[in-house]
Amino acid sequence: MKYLWVGLGGALGSIARYAVGLVIYERMGTRFPYGTFVINVSGCFVIGLVLTVLDERLGLSPAWREAMAIGFVGAFTTFSTFEYETLRAVQHGQGATALTYVASSVVLGFVAVWAGATVGRVLA
Repeated sequence: MKYLWVGLGGALGSIARYAVGLVIYERMGTRFPYGTFVINVSGCFVIGLVLTVLDERLGLSPAWREAMAIGFVGAFTTFSTFEYETLRAVQHGQGATALTYVASSVVLGFVAVWAGATVGRVLA
C-alpha cells in the first residue's frame, strides 16, 4: 500500500510541477529559471507545512505522510526535502553538519550537472 500512496502523490506532484512551471514561464519568461525557483521555494514551504502538521498536530495515518511528503512534494521538488533536512540538522544543534550538507550539495550538485551535460554532449 505504501507504494500506491507514494505513486498517487507522485503522479499529482509531477502534474502540478509541470502545470506551475508552464504558467510561470509563460508569464515571466526564461531569462531566469523562475519556474524552477518558484517550485523549489514553494515546495520547501509545503513540505515544512505538511510534515509539521502531520507530525505535530494530527493523528493521521502514515499513508498521508507517504502520499504528501514523499509522493506529492517529492515529485513536485526534491529541493524541499533538502531544505527540510537542513532545517532539522540546525534544529538539532548540528550547524556544522547543515553547513557541510548545503555547501557540498551545491558544489557537488553543480559538478554532477556539469559532468552529466558533458557526457550527454559526448553521447549526442
